[in-house]
Amino acid sequence: MGGAGGGSVRPSAAAAAALLLVVVAASAAACAAQLRRNYYAGVCPDVESIVRGAVARKYRETFITVGATVHLFFHDCFVEGCDASVVVASTPNSTAEKDHPVNLSLAGDGFDTVLRAKAAVDAVPRCRNRVSCADILAMATRDAIALAGGPSYAVELGRLDGLRSSASSVDGRLAPPSSDLDQLTALFAANGLSRTDMIALSAGHTVGFAHCGAFAGRIRGPSAPDPALNRSLAARLRAWCPDGVDPRVAVTMDVVTPRAFDNQYFRNLRDGMGLLASDQVLYTDPRSRPTVDAWAESSEAFSRAFVTAITKMGRIGVKTGAQGNIRPNCAVLN
Repeated sequence: MGGAGGGSVRPSAAAAAALLLVVVAASAAACAAQLRRNYYAGVCPDVESIVRGAVARKYRETFITVGATVHLFFHDCFVEGCDASVVVASTPNSTAEKDHPVNLSLAGDGFDTVLRAKAAVDAVPRCRNRVSCADILAMATRDAIALAGGPSYAVELGRLDGLRSSASSVDGRLAPPSSDLDQLTALFAANGLSRTDMIALSAGHTVGFAHCGAFAGRIRGPSAPDPALNRSLAARLRAWCPDGVDPRVAVTMDVVTPRAFDNQYFRNLRDGMGLLASDQVLYTDPRSRPTVDAWAESSEAFSRAFVTAITKMGRIGVKTGAQGNIRPNCAVLN
């Protein structure tokens, strides 16, 4: 519809984001139709219990397993889709996703969890080379969350492993720790996820770790301390991350219940204890604050929203047919 000058009216950012969400959601729905819960019933019927056992063994060695595996799944799905491309190792001729600077925050325990679960599955003759690394990562994420007291949920299966992994494909696909609400909303919309999904999935940080460099500007520098940051927490962070510390030193993102997958993340935000600026903005921005308040009060409501969101996330960019294959070694492209 033209105005007095006859020019076209530009759609608002919100309308554009909504349109993008509809288009991407339609694509995700097509992928979801290819996924089903009993996908391996005929070739490896015990795959879920095998993966669950491997994850439990890894978890008993270190609770870092939980946050590391969840983090890995998020970074996999947001770059080239949920296809285990983030697990692939670099070669002399190609730098893989995992070695992009943004992905250097991924803990080795997440990769180890996937590789161990894959080895356990392939140790069963009928299952060998029949289960994708992408599906193993999706199952391992669910199992790690449940081990930490979070919701257990049915995982849709049927993803193939991606055929490529390139560090350059990571650019612009993952949210910087300084992101504001509009940036976060747009990034998730590009993957068919709503703002509500984004807020729910952000709570994966309840079992996460962050390197000192990711929040250094909130505790030191010309604009520090960040007025949105709890003063007591700021003092603790300065002690844990002193001047000159290796920026790769990591601290827990939920300092109250770091080993539990729960709704404490949202309670922390109400107290100014979101570690990253992109966490705390979910409370400081009035558009997302009501959701934070609701889930801080109801773990059941949060759990339902999280299961919905992570199920939707697991449908991003699913590879089928000639788009992918099953890697015998998750770290090596076929």
